[in-house]
Amino acid sequence: MFALILRRHGLDPDAVDDVARAWSAFQEFVQERIDGIVPAEDDGDGFIVQWGRWSWNDDRPALVFTRQFAVHDERDQDGGFSQPQRWNVELELFFGDAPAWADLGDMAWRDSMGFDFDPIGRERAEALSRIATFVETLPQVSAMWRAVPVGSALGLDRTD
Repeated sequence: MFALILRRHGLDPDAVDDVARAWSAFQEFVQERIDGIVPAEDDGDGFIVQWGRWSWNDDRPALVFTRQFAVHDERDQDGGFSQPQRWNVELELFFGDAPAWADLGDMAWRDSMGFDFDPIGRERAEALSRIATFVETLPQVSAMWRAVPVGSALGLDRTD
């Protein structure tokens, strides 16, 4: 679904070249209701926005938009109690090195936005707006937000 929304915004999921359009597509995606997801109030549907350098992406500067959701799997029952499966749909945008984000690795753990589980609708829109406002207070991240990514990757992964 996210790939379709990205394409509707004129973006190739494997070659995103505009962060603002990717953010707009992400905002649309996290407002889509998906059948079978555990409710947001039970931490079943949320999102996170991160930036940094991590060992798993070869320490490349990156901006990541993630929707995390949980679904019940009737096959994973333990004594009648079923734990939901947690999944991430993640768009990772990669950038070339630049002085503007030299200390991005340190910021990854200090300033990234934590998971937000506000319900779809007005509350989620307000949470997305708060993130955009927060990004503007961080010169390194706002510079990245205006830069052209050199690559991107869209993926779906089970997190538990």
